[in-house]
Amino acid sequence: MVTQSEIESIVKFEEADPHRVLGPKGSAPGGDQYASVRAYLPRARTAWLEVRGGDKVEMRRVAGSGFFEGGPVGREYKLGYEDGSGHTIVRSDPYSFPPTLGETDLYLMGEGKYYGAFDKMGAHLTSVGGVPGVSFAVWAPNARSVAVVGGFNHWTVGENPMRSMGSSGVWELFVPGLEEGEVYKYAIKNRDTGEVKQKADPYAFAMEVRPRTGSVVADLEKHAWSDRGWMEEERKEQLARPMSIYEVHAASWKRSEGGRPLTYGELARELVPYVKGMGFTHVELMPVMEHPLDDSWGYQVGSYFAPTSRHGTPAEFMAFVDECHKNGVGVILDWVPAHFPKDDYSLGLFDGTHLYEHADPRLGVHPDWGTYIFNYGRNEVRSFLVSNALFWLEKYHADGLRMDAVASMLYLDYSRKDGEWLPNRNGGRESLEAVAFLRETADVVHSRSPGAVLIAEESTAWPGVTAPSGAGGLGFDLKWNMGWMHDTLDYFSKDPLYRKHHHNQLTFSLWYAFSERFVLVLSHDEVVYGKGSMLSKMPGDEWQKFANLRLFYGYMFAHPGKKLLFMGDEAGQAGEWDFRGAADLEGGGRLRDGLRRFVRDLNRAYMEEEPLHALDFQEGGFEWLDFQDYKNSVISFVRKGRGGGMVMVVCNMTPVPRHGYRIGVPRRGRYEEILNSDAEAYGGSGVGNLGGADSEPTPMHGRADSLALTLPPLGVLYLRVPRR
Repeated sequence: MVTQSEIESIVKFEEADPHRVLGPKGSAPGGDQYASVRAYLPRARTAWLEVRGGDKVEMRRVAGSGFFEGGPVGREYKLGYEDGSGHTIVRSDPYSFPPTLGETDLYLMGEGKYYGAFDKMGAHLTSVGGVPGVSFAVWAPNARSVAVVGGFNHWTVGENPMRSMGSSGVWELFVPGLEEGEVYKYAIKNRDTGEVKQKADPYAFAMEVRPRTGSVVADLEKHAWSDRGWMEEERKEQLARPMSIYEVHAASWKRSEGGRPLTYGELARELVPYVKGMGFTHVELMPVMEHPLDDSWGYQVGSYFAPTSRHGTPAEFMAFVDECHKNGVGVILDWVPAHFPKDDYSLGLFDGTHLYEHADPRLGVHPDWGTYIFNYGRNEVRSFLVSNALFWLEKYHADGLRMDAVASMLYLDYSRKDGEWLPNRNGGRESLEAVAFLRETADVVHSRSPGAVLIAEESTAWPGVTAPSGAGGLGFDLKWNMGWMHDTLDYFSKDPLYRKHHHNQLTFSLWYAFSERFVLVLSHDEVVYGKGSMLSKMPGDEWQKFANLRLFYGYMFAHPGKKLLFMGDEAGQAGEWDFRGAADLEGGGRLRDGLRRFVRDLNRAYMEEEPLHALDFQEGGFEWLDFQDYKNSVISFVRKGRGGGMVMVVCNMTPVPRHGYRIGVPRRGRYEEILNSDAEAYGGSGVGNLGGADSEPTPMHGRADSLALTLPPLGVLYLRVPRR
């Protein structure tokens, strides 16, 4: 017989092992029946056990509570009850099933090596013993008790208590009969105070549309992928190929006629052909992981395993990625393991303690953003984050992750004053735990997802960001070149009259261009918060602004490193980015049409001319012709390919056309002009070299031969160097 203390442990939501109290108990004489079945049905008027053939065994209410007991009953039975509204419910008994996690899962979780945690943790549509339903698993080691609540139990706390899996801190329960689309949360009882809070599932595959915060059961296997060739071939070679990345905020790239953000399906139909038509090789999405606040642009993630429901379902996002790959466009996702918001439904104080974050605010609270910082030294937190990186690469076929705010992870004193931070065990300012986490992430990703790229937004001089972890580096594949971005933007924002005094800002980046594998970026951060659009940063009248911008992009695409432009930059958008609106991508007349045409042709040249990308990370791929003509603000250099091909690049940073401008060249012969930013088709004045120029045996710049070129005003020239 059930004891009063057992009943109270369930009714008062105190039981850590509800399967000990609930479900089938003992064997009746003969061994083919259970002696009794216990159930907690707080909403039931009456209850019974239903066996094959429709026979019913009445269950009796125990001690006037919602606790019922009945039997004996056959091994195959279901629970039946009538609720307070007169509805009849018949279902399998959740407490008749074995655990859905094994010892290996729990061991790996505790060791911080549970890289496939998303396969078991969270909510999974599955079958146990041939019975379909949903298995739930959550990590809450300091909770007194945990239950899953949702529409299926009318959000009744304690009706479906979960089973503690011992010292692992994991709680699990299989609930039969649940289907995709079920909304749920975890009710977690504080061990010390007894307070119960409802928390979203950290491993949820889908979430309700804001401002609702429920987790949603989702089927990640329903999309039939068609990109096998891409995953096995193109993705594995992407780092060795041209990378021209189009950075996009999905909610504000374009809006529907009613002003709402586009769905994933609409983005597949409109964004993908646009990116392909403009010649970009990749689209980089600002965080699509579910986030509660639009104003955060996605950088304060509330649910790490769920694509935002603002645009649709997980299957629809998969279809978007698939469509990108069908069109030869790679997909990079922004990823934010640096911090997370304090929203009460989310990760913070998850089981009533500082579980995912540090307890000490000098380690656990970000001073700039008012967010929590992950505790990278905790094994289960590392499992959560590393498995999350793999999740987007494996389940959603992303081609890479751009890790946000890496500098804030690396330094314990980041944005902190003296006394506001704690040194590491060696007395230093480096976060040893974050460094170990970054290296582990890189090693696991490169081992399990060959070809996937990891990109660091790291704004300091931390050494070896893109060096292998085994050589003391962090293991990233690429690093945003923030130094180049700041220096070059500052240079191009100056009146050409004064550029000669700042010539070193243009040339300094080549001193360190090969110290890391860099991406040259003109990101969203440069066109927001009053900084204006890229076009508005350029000096001069309207014509000069567009000429400057074409020159800037031409210089950028010739400079060693991969490339990134933010949406709207390619179209000469006049105003700065507003996440509440939409990018201004169309119209604008001759100059804007010309800029878009120039960016398309720039991408094509970058793709087709092997010297412009083949040796991006090697000093042998770049050679100055002349960088000393600061008086005229002219620079010239060559980019070299693997097979001896070269492209010569000349930039005139002033609005003065220069005729007969002589530059020493590496080879004799005909130099074909393959791109001129001042062409009339781009909105320029049409000054150029009529398709090319022939070298002359006139020594210049330490070379036996030279070219006499016409340099267009505020223009860049690409010339194909003759083969030997």
